Amino acid sequence: MSSKRIWGSLDPFLEPGPVLGRRVANSQFLAALLRADPFDHYHFFLADQGGRKDLAERLDGILPPDLRARVRVMDRRELPRALGRNSYHCFHQSDCIALQAHLSRLRNAYSRDVFPVTGPTHSLSYSNYAQAFLNHLWPGASKRDCVVATSRPGLRAVEALFRHLRQALDLPEERFPGPSLKVVPLGVDPDEFKTAPSPAGEGPVRLLVFGRISHYSKMDVLPLFRALQRLFADGLARDRVSLTLAGWVEEGDDFPETLKGLAANIGLDLRVVPRPSAEHKPGLYAAADIFVSIADNPQETFGLTVLEAGACGLACVVSDYDGYRDLVLDRETGFLVPTIGPARSGEVDMLAPLLFDNQYHLLLAQQTAVDVAALARVLKALIDSPRLRLDMGAAAKRRVLGEFSWQAVIKRYLDLWDELRQLPGDAPPDAAHPLHLPYAEVFASYPSRVLGPEIRLVSTKTGQAVYRDREFPLIYAGLKGRILAEAAKKLAFLARKPVPVPDLVQGLRRVFPDLSLEGAEAHILWALKNDLLEQA
Repeated sequence: MSSKRIWGSLDPFLEPGPVLGRRVANSQFLAALLRADPFDHYHFFLADQGGRKDLAERLDGILPPDLRARVRVMDRRELPRALGRNSYHCFHQSDCIALQAHLSRLRNAYSRDVFPVTGPTHSLSYSNYAQAFLNHLWPGASKRDCVVATSRPGLRAVEALFRHLRQALDLPEERFPGPSLKVVPLGVDPDEFKTAPSPAGEGPVRLLVFGRISHYSKMDVLPLFRALQRLFADGLARDRVSLTLAGWVEEGDDFPETLKGLAANIGLDLRVVPRPSAEHKPGLYAAADIFVSIADNPQETFGLTVLEAGACGLACVVSDYDGYRDLVLDRETGFLVPTIGPARSGEVDMLAPLLFDNQYHLLLAQQTAVDVAALARVLKALIDSPRLRLDMGAAAKRRVLGEFSWQAVIKRYLDLWDELRQLPGDAPPDAAHPLHLPYAEVFASYPSRVLGPEIRLVSTKTGQAVYRDREFPLIYAGLKGRILAEAAKKLAFLARKPVPVPDLVQGLRRVFPDLSLEGAEAHILWALKNDLLEQA
């Protein structure tokens, strides 16, 4: 077993697609990790060939030769052998939802070391996530595994979700332990936002909202329009303020046009920038005086744009909601605007699994109220005081670059992985996961019989030709690493005379000690299927 420090993952982290918070955070995390280069090797296990090729090409284009030589992109079907041969320091996923618990079971079965398996939270509010988080509560869970919440409110949401599952399904913690829960935020790349905000001039004070332009995702901007309408009614000249809305817009969505109509009705100077590129972002921040983000939707969990705005030296006016509460120090780096949410949601709870994601998220978001009067007051304070804007923006920049740079975040992850390795590695290797379908058991009634000790097998003429190298079996690409040509030849040799299945398994595993019992039986069944063996 290798003694080198190896970092592993089942995810590529580098994903094509629109500029959305999760994709940005994942790609920047990987870039920062590889830039810090704290490990000897980096192993990625991807399930599809196209994904492996794409990731390898992307890494080739960005990594120096020395580091690229220490990065391997492998077929996920190689995982059992890799876990048995290598000593991994940790595996880290790009989220905690999809694969984390399943990877832990594979680790328990094949690895000699219970290394940490970690993954961060992104959105937590999708209706099927109760099932996803149920995966984490199983007899083989280890405290070395960790769901990494990106904020303190996010951590409390995960705690509440696990508490609900335990109570609703009567899952005692001693029988169904779960992972550890820790907080590590997302980060920003300081080099990406070096441009300082433009100095205040004679023109209007420029407000910027950056995020998905949608009333059912992230935030409804209507309370911002109402707050500005209040200020105009109270005497603020309309030419003293302008608003830019920038972010992702779905094809054919007419909502931006609706917002333009509302802005015209109240006399607000509005500019909409749909789908800005990553290269366009720094310029948008640099052209602004105040950043505003009034999240009201549980789909929003962290608030990466708030960090980006702070890194650009902008005072931030944000709702006192979700992870935003961790990102803005009220009255120091900006203002937190109070919110009021629902005390109960039973009707939406029942409807959510029957609706599209945007439908139930809209129902929930419209039951979260941002204090419009408070929003108007803090906007007025910042609009009236260039000095306050600059002081808060400078404080925001110091805090973001000091606590939320990716360099600082990677350091926190390294400390976390070391800390988790000090916890008891108490994961039983043979613990089955109750949500893993036992295929052989469930479908035992399908074949005529199952492979058992009463069956005796012998080589066929084809099998004899194979072990004498006169014929070569066809092994499909999808079986690479699972069916070994040399093991198939050895089976045909061992069965020159009729032999019981247990003896054949024992003989094969003696020659190929890395083969599990199930792996040896899979070779026998494959040899039967390909006419290398037959029943005696």
